[in-house]
Amino acid sequence: MKMVCRISGVLISLLFFSLLKGSEQGPHERRLINDLLRDYNVMERPVANESEPLLLSFGLTLQQLIDVDEKNQIVTSNLWLNLEWVDVNLRWNVSQYGGIRDIRIAPKYIWKPDVLMYNSADERIDSTFPTNVVVQHNGSCSYIPPGIFKSTCKIDITWFPFDDQKCVMKFGSWTYDGNALDLLLPSEEADLSTYIDNGEWDLRGFPGVRNLIYYTCCPEPYVDITFTLHIRRRTLYYGFNLIIPCVLISSMALLGFALPPDSGEKLTLGVTILLSLTVFLLLVAETMPPTSDAVPLIGTYFACTMVMVAFSVVMTVVVLNYHHRNSDTHEMPQCIKSLFLVWLPWILRMSRPSRKMKEKRVLFNKKMKELELKERSSRSLLANVLEIDDDFRTAYSTPGYLHVPSNDDSSAIHSCITTQRELSSITRELRFITNHLRDEDGANEIIGEWKFAAMVIDRVCLIMFTIFTMVSTFLCLFSAPHLSA
Repeated sequence: MKMVCRISGVLISLLFFSLLKGSEQGPHERRLINDLLRDYNVMERPVANESEPLLLSFGLTLQQLIDVDEKNQIVTSNLWLNLEWVDVNLRWNVSQYGGIRDIRIAPKYIWKPDVLMYNSADERIDSTFPTNVVVQHNGSCSYIPPGIFKSTCKIDITWFPFDDQKCVMKFGSWTYDGNALDLLLPSEEADLSTYIDNGEWDLRGFPGVRNLIYYTCCPEPYVDITFTLHIRRRTLYYGFNLIIPCVLISSMALLGFALPPDSGEKLTLGVTILLSLTVFLLLVAETMPPTSDAVPLIGTYFACTMVMVAFSVVMTVVVLNYHHRNSDTHEMPQCIKSLFLVWLPWILRMSRPSRKMKEKRVLFNKKMKELELKERSSRSLLANVLEIDDDFRTAYSTPGYLHVPSNDDSSAIHSCITTQRELSSITRELRFITNHLRDEDGANEIIGEWKFAAMVIDRVCLIMFTIFTMVSTFLCLFSAPHLSA
């Protein structure tokens, strides 16, 4: 019994394989394609009624945003076009062709819509790859050609690097008007399910809209499908490579006003910072399109910073000029003296240490002179100089005393006359030294006034440029629409 079952199983298997070998599925599809394309004309618009438009469903799938060239204003993207229409000349009965419900046909053998990107920047205009068209038994055709599209885009660099760009991609028939080919938009948004994120740009949306336009040249309406690519620049790269170095360099310009003028590096520091900002501005200019319509935000900030640094160099020259003035070359006008030595120091709460020490020294000397005057009030100048008593003078000047000079008295009188002459010479020398010291003190006072005026200018510039740097940084870097929102 088991042997009979095995023999019957082998016979059934042989019969099954013999039936598969004689199957006619391949010839059915070949016959179907031959029958469909025998009298088919690729130039004929496949409609049942020529007075009616052919309905074309047009969609878009964004795979990747490859590049945004701001300088040449070209956007490169990887797109799939989704075209669906009904071809009345490609219909068949499924039962007559072995149950075949769909076939694939090369687009050059059948009619396909001449939909192109109007704002294409590619040399070939049509950059799609001609894939096969999937044809259903009811005449429904599905054509999904992929391609690398280059489209023109008006790049607005006003808010660079915090900018949003809206690039338009306009698709439509190149030869058919709206009465012959009507484009339909199945979805208001492009398909983003397989989109690959871009490292520089953040995709905000890709909406589409159907436009019906009447031109002045032609009475027929023209239909197009316009997709708007809304992207926003990622600012992390530019923040670390442009913004933060610029803020740090502009902050270093403030240190020049805190640097002492005697160090000799104030002017060198300002010029070095100005050259550094110029290099950064050149780097920004290389990535921007050469247009005069708008100035980028980062360029405005760099320009403000460069103006500030250039003006700081000018003020550094003024500070050094004031610091090295003396009484032989310059005399401080009264208006400058009132402004830089009285009002501004009072506002800035600044005081001159040398003036305080001088006032203390003058007060000390005044007290010492008062004490000396009290001690020497009863002694003559000659006695004070010679450190002797006044007896030699009072002895000879007593009223009623008549002294007949002797030889010793004559020598004493001669010695006194000689001493008086020496004292007169000493007095003249002391007067000269006193005048010289007084002139030197006056010159040092004038030099101190100029140096203090330079310190006041340094302090005023430090405060003003600090405020300007902070205000310009916040206004320029936080005035972008999506940052202030």
